[in-house]
Amino acid sequence: MENHLVSIITPSYNSEKFIAATIDSVRNQTYQNWEMIIVDDCSNDQTRAIVEEIIKSENRIRLIKLAENSGAGIARNRAINEANGRFIAFLDADDLWKPEKLEKQVSFLLSEDQAFTFSFYEWIDENGDSLHKIIEAPLKLTYNQLFWSNLVGNLTGIYDAQKLGKIEISSLRKRQDWMVWLTILKQLKTAKPIPESLAYYRVRQDSISASKWSLVKHNYRVYRIFHKNNAVVAGFLMIGFLFTHFFSKPKYVKKAST
Repeated sequence: MENHLVSIITPSYNSEKFIAATIDSVRNQTYQNWEMIIVDDCSNDQTRAIVEEIIKSENRIRLIKLAENSGAGIARNRAINEANGRFIAFLDADDLWKPEKLEKQVSFLLSEDQAFTFSFYEWIDENGDSLHKIIEAPLKLTYNQLFWSNLVGNLTGIYDAQKLGKIEISSLRKRQDWMVWLTILKQLKTAKPIPESLAYYRVRQDSISASKWSLVKHNYRVYRIFHKNNAVVAGFLMIGFLFTHFFSKPKYVKKAST
């Protein structure tokens, strides 16, 4: 397998409880040609100090410190602008990768001549304990399916910047990943996942996954701002999203083994 550089994009904000484990999950990858660009969004805890200590013995990690709190979208864009890799992958500062994640995805992209892929993933709680859920996805994802529901976990997505260019991240505070995948699928039409769980998503009390109201509010903004619809059209689209999400969407949540 060709040994292309992967740039890992990691925004951080007050992540002192999780950042070391997140970094360890990258350092433990079987695919070792990576750079990790952590952009700290003015944390007021020990996040920066923890990263700075790790960097002393790990030259593949870079820490960028934003001058003012700007949101994850701005942080991700800064990291992407600094990225040197052919492949761009995303990992938030509280999530984890399984060791074979990058190796399997890079191999798939190269062998199948694909520009984008993702994978299934599992939920864990704030303590790292399993919530016994695996989030799966269609084996052939279309733009229309993605339009009505974000079926790609941010921590699983990886794309080929040599084929697609560097994709700008929205400055909206939430759901930037969905907008990136929509941008990609509008061009590619379809995408295929690695059909196995390769990552762990940490469900926190303040996460969108834990709040139905946040899900509605932030997804409405995607239809209103990203898709450039007026308020009435965006409202109807949001009704369509809710119908798809809660009633008509095939169930992609499976029980994980204990």
